[in-house]
Amino acid sequence: MHEQTPDIQPAPPAPPVPEAPTLFDWEFATDPYPAYAWMREHSPVHRATLPSGVEAWLVTRYADARQALADQRLSKNPAHHAEPAHAKGKTGIPGERKAELMTHLLNIDPPDHTRLRRLVSKAFTPRRVAEFTPRVQELTDHLLDRIVEKAGADGKGEADLIHEFAFPLPIYAICEMLGVPREDQDDFRDWAGMMIRHGGGPRGGVARSVKRMRTYLGELIHRKRDDPGDDLISDLIRASDHGDHLTEAEATAMAFILLFAGFETTVNLIGNGVHSLFMNPDQRVRLQDSLAAGETALLETGIEELLRYDGPVELATWRFATRPLSLGGQDIAVGDPVLVVLAAADRDPARFADPDTLDLSRSDNQHLGYGHGIHYCLGAPLARLEGQTALASLLKRLPDLELAVPPTDLRWRGGLIMRGLRTLPVRFTVPNA
Repeated sequence: MHEQTPDIQPAPPAPPVPEAPTLFDWEFATDPYPAYAWMREHSPVHRATLPSGVEAWLVTRYADARQALADQRLSKNPAHHAEPAHAKGKTGIPGERKAELMTHLLNIDPPDHTRLRRLVSKAFTPRRVAEFTPRVQELTDHLLDRIVEKAGADGKGEADLIHEFAFPLPIYAICEMLGVPREDQDDFRDWAGMMIRHGGGPRGGVARSVKRMRTYLGELIHRKRDDPGDDLISDLIRASDHGDHLTEAEATAMAFILLFAGFETTVNLIGNGVHSLFMNPDQRVRLQDSLAAGETALLETGIEELLRYDGPVELATWRFATRPLSLGGQDIAVGDPVLVVLAAADRDPARFADPDTLDLSRSDNQHLGYGHGIHYCLGAPLARLEGQTALASLLKRLPDLELAVPPTDLRWRGGLIMRGLRTLPVRFTVPNA
């Protein structure tokens, strides 16, 4: 007898990989998280053509993101970009090259980065931020007073929370920390407004504002050399260490980046944070109850969770490979741009339990919203202070605050690095009006 050979059944075909999502269109800007989930699963280090035409690698998994943020083979210096010189203006902040503002912490590597960060850290200390707490509260209360004044006799009112609150608060705060005279601060508000309005569109308007800021800051530094005050710019001028000091160009570039990086991130932190609370009313009630009880623990963990859940910086700023390297199974060539997608990494289920759920009490929350490694955000303590102060004051002062339009009517700015709302129309009733 012959043994029968069992029939060998062919293996079932592998399920087809879903089609790659479209990136950088209006639908993506509104909610990029489904596209990032696809990339984490199917193409975690993803080659993409950006709206500017530049090709770059997008890093979406948490472990790869942490590696890339700390990898010294990935330079912050745009000189390492492999594209021709004429294309390099498509990366980084519009106009900073022409305005001679390149020598700041986001564009340089060790040893220059080490020297500059050490000097700047002497000015931007936790003590200075702590001392600034009462002034941040004053600015917050002043802006809320102006919103409340718009209410009618019945106590009901409406406002655009971005342009009337989230935008002016960090502008005036960073101007005061830098030592910009109050009579000049509205100019800064106008220049910063140009950056907000055009962040996702033509770069020319932003470049013009950058040039005006650079001219003004250079003149202000000259004045403060002769008449220093108790402010960050004066501290930058005085900063020295073992004979090292900031050159005038370095001081100007550092003042600029502290302003540029210090305002839009906080605008988006406040705007995105309030929006997230609107979309998650159970968490908003938890926070309001906690604040009403005089507690601060949930506010402190809550700010970190809002940064993780829908943070103000969607992609970390540009990096360029100086040596061949492997990242997430992909070979990165010398000169290739690499963009770490913080928004994707901070919702990686391999790192965070229920990552698409907002949990203000989340304790294990090593998010990447402030970066990682030597480029970890120098202004993180100020951002935390402003975010906590703004949210706590807003929710206590206007407890019934709600969206004044359907959520589907909201529009997000389409910039590459930042994530933020164009407007946030709200309505409210002033208690005991």
